[in-house]
Amino acid sequence: MSVALHHELSGPADAPVLVLSGSLGTDLSMWDPQAQALSARFRLLRYDQRGHGRSPVPRGPYSIAELGQDLLALLDRLEIDRALICGLSIGGMTGMWVAAHAPERVQRLVLLCTSALLGPAEMWRERAETVRTSGVEAIADAGLERWFTEGFRRRSPEIVARLRAALVATPPEGYASCCEAIAAMDLRGDLASIATPTLVVSGADDPATPPEHGRRIADAVAGARFEVIGPAAHLASVEQPERVTELILGFLNEEAV
Repeated sequence: MSVALHHELSGPADAPVLVLSGSLGTDLSMWDPQAQALSARFRLLRYDQRGHGRSPVPRGPYSIAELGQDLLALLDRLEIDRALICGLSIGGMTGMWVAAHAPERVQRLVLLCTSALLGPAEMWRERAETVRTSGVEAIADAGLERWFTEGFRRRSPEIVARLRAALVATPPEGYASCCEAIAAMDLRGDLASIATPTLVVSGADDPATPPEHGRRIADAVAGARFEVIGPAAHLASVEQPERVTELILGFLNEEAV
């Protein structure tokens, strides 16, 4: 059953709707670097995944299908028939599922630093167990090393601290249950059915979803474009905000004019 996701809307009421779907261990504020520029052009819909931020935290495990159904239910609730969707990491997994299973709802798709299959599954189950036992704090510093390059962590400690605070504030059950969703995920069979125009972007230095993961998605989705940006690790939208914003705007404005 879907949950009522916490969300924020900004931008012109009559503009095309652009959904931003975030990473594991973040809330909708992760998109702050893009929000001003994107909401000037689009009706911007940011939301917290189930188990994250201010959204409900049902008992897990979750599945990527449930996360996709949550997003479709949010669009229904807001009476949005069709949207542009941009997702990073688990947000990209959500976007792929929606584009494959409800293609009539997706106008264009942007996939950032994500994967269609992200094993080993046992690693995700072990992380879920750690978080349920010891809290998100127990995995926070290792997570930051995947999120940002060493140079960015050194240059921008205040940004890193803000994202770390959001990470450790994530409810343990929500974080762990989303880990289990990734453990069980295999979207490779869905990729060929994605017909919407798609842009795939990878961080050159991303240890969590390296560029070859993005390349596999782009190769499997007909007509998809593929870009690699750097220096950038997993949260490329934070580490390279101007470049990511430029890519999103350039790709989406081809259609939403």
